Amino acid sequence: MVDSPIFLLEVIIGGILAGVMYSLVALGFVLIYKASGVFNYA
Repeated sequence: MVDSPIFLLEVIIGGILAGVMYSLVALGFVLIYKASGVFNYA
C-alpha cells in the first residue's frame, strides 16, 4: 500500500499541518465569540 517510508512521513506531516490550521481557525472563532458574545463569520 505505502511504497516508501518517506511518502508515509509526508502524509503524516501534511495531516498534522492541516489539523493545526483547522485548530487555529477554531481558536479564532472561540476567541471572537468569548470576547464579543456574537458568533461572527465576517
